[in-house]
Amino acid sequence: MQATRKLAAFLRPYWFWSTLAPLLMVLEVAMDLTQPWLMARIIDEGIARQDIALVLRTGGLMVAAAAAGLIGGMACTVFAVLAAQGFGADLRHTLFAKVQSLSFGNLDELETGKLITRLTSDVTQVQELVMILLRILVRAPLLMVGSLVMAVLTSAQLALLFLALLPAILLLLVWIVRRTLPLFAGVQQRLDAANVILQENLAGVRVVKAFVRNTYERLRFGRANDDLMHQNIRAVRTMAITMPLVMFMLNAGVVAALWFGGVKVQQGELQVGQVIAFINYLTQTLMALTMVSMLVMRVARAEASAARIGEVLASTPHVRNGPGAVAAAVSHGRVAFEHVRFAYNGDEKEPVLTDIDFTAEPGETVAILGATGSGKSSLVHLIARFYDVSGGRITVDGVDVRDWEQSALRRCIGIALQDPVLFSGTIRDNIRYGRPAAGEGEVVAAAQRAQAHDFIMALPGGYEAQVGQRGVNLSGGQKQRLAIARALLTDPSILILDDSTSAVDVATEALIQEGLAEARRGRTTFMVAQRISTLLTADKILVLDDGQIVAAGDHRTLLASSDIYREIYASQLEPELLPNDAAVPDPATAVHDGTDSQEGHRG
Repeated sequence: MQATRKLAAFLRPYWFWSTLAPLLMVLEVAMDLTQPWLMARIIDEGIARQDIALVLRTGGLMVAAAAAGLIGGMACTVFAVLAAQGFGADLRHTLFAKVQSLSFGNLDELETGKLITRLTSDVTQVQELVMILLRILVRAPLLMVGSLVMAVLTSAQLALLFLALLPAILLLLVWIVRRTLPLFAGVQQRLDAANVILQENLAGVRVVKAFVRNTYERLRFGRANDDLMHQNIRAVRTMAITMPLVMFMLNAGVVAALWFGGVKVQQGELQVGQVIAFINYLTQTLMALTMVSMLVMRVARAEASAARIGEVLASTPHVRNGPGAVAAAVSHGRVAFEHVRFAYNGDEKEPVLTDIDFTAEPGETVAILGATGSGKSSLVHLIARFYDVSGGRITVDGVDVRDWEQSALRRCIGIALQDPVLFSGTIRDNIRYGRPAAGEGEVVAAAQRAQAHDFIMALPGGYEAQVGQRGVNLSGGQKQRLAIARALLTDPSILILDDSTSAVDVATEALIQEGLAEARRGRTTFMVAQRISTLLTADKILVLDDGQIVAAGDHRTLLASSDIYREIYASQLEPELLPNDAAVPDPATAVHDGTDSQEGHRG
């Protein structure tokens, strides 16, 4: 219960409802406890003496007590639902906010599918436990203790039956808890696995169909689904034996009460009504224990979910604002890498970047070129502090990025990624996602610079056209142009274009570069690209290989001094150019005749 107790704070805003619900349950239990006593009075005093008036009066009291119990029970349920739903909503909201606060490193560890399970299934399990607790946690103990007391008052001798029944049931409950807790933890883990596969398939359905892997994916999901089913069966099978065993003990107790009670009636020590009342109290006591057993199993299941929720809530973002973080806006955009080293998850044995050292002056365009896996995207992600460096430091305007307030730093950085993420809503909303108050003219200007305006106006509704989930109704090139427009609209001091034109044709890319030429003026720009034609006009080109800068300079300098750069250039723009004796062409007149991608080359 430790993990579940930690979440109790989310119930505090609903203290009134969560207090009123148990109080109303006390009323229902009190009315339930009076029923056997009133029935015994009808049998032993009313029927035995043929006192019809007493029968009617007592029967009226039983009806009134039942009505009062009904009102109490219904009201308790209503308030328990209100408290539990509020608890669940707040917990989900807090979990979502926590996820938003986590850094990329945390999200890499937790995984999307597993986070979805925690925000949905796990929260639902704990929420349902709260609702049950507000009803049964009061009802079961009160009913059990009250029935036990009333049974003793009815017949102290028959009450000795409890000494045999209660320990057996309690031992059963302890065994159930120890058995089911790890089983239900396993259920949630297997639900994680199924959700991960489902999320991957929904996101990559086009790839699955393109490679005709439907059968493979069905089998993969089927294995995870079957594993989840079998684990559920193991857990539920353990739960299923609880009720039959409790009912067996209950029926054994009733038979014993009838046997010994009948003997006492024959001996004149008890009346028939007392025996019937005792059996009712015995039944209520054991049924209360049954409720406790069901509650214990729900607690076991919710405890496993609560522990998983607590794992997320206890996560500490890998990237955090330091004390006295600078909240001012980035004014110049000077970026300096000072012997930077970086490894994912702190794994120094496999560094992604090693000894990266260069400076990007305000208004300068820095291009980054290299083979796939050379660390190009990792390098630009460090500027926005999506991850923290493992060694060295990165400064923006002379301030270590770790000393900037994250929101202040990122508000001054515009980013367009190779695989852009669009959100459900209109085209306009997606372009001004980073600057919701932008005017219509600014939105259109950003779209024109990104060469997106014409295709937007061709869509039904223009800027009001709806974007499907993740931009499913747009082409890759259209999504990339919207992402560039979104980045430009924020008017950043630092602009990062991470292979953001890889999905457009060469002619469209040339037009985009023309539009970006003006947009880059006065701001520091980082361009990651596979096409060397995209980078020819950059002030500085960094060539990465295996996480290191192996060459740096402008196009002319690199063409004269770098074998790797000449190889890339020759493979894309001048196939006849030899590595060592080539003349250096003018970037402004370079022919754009490359293909959309350079698989197999160092671009």
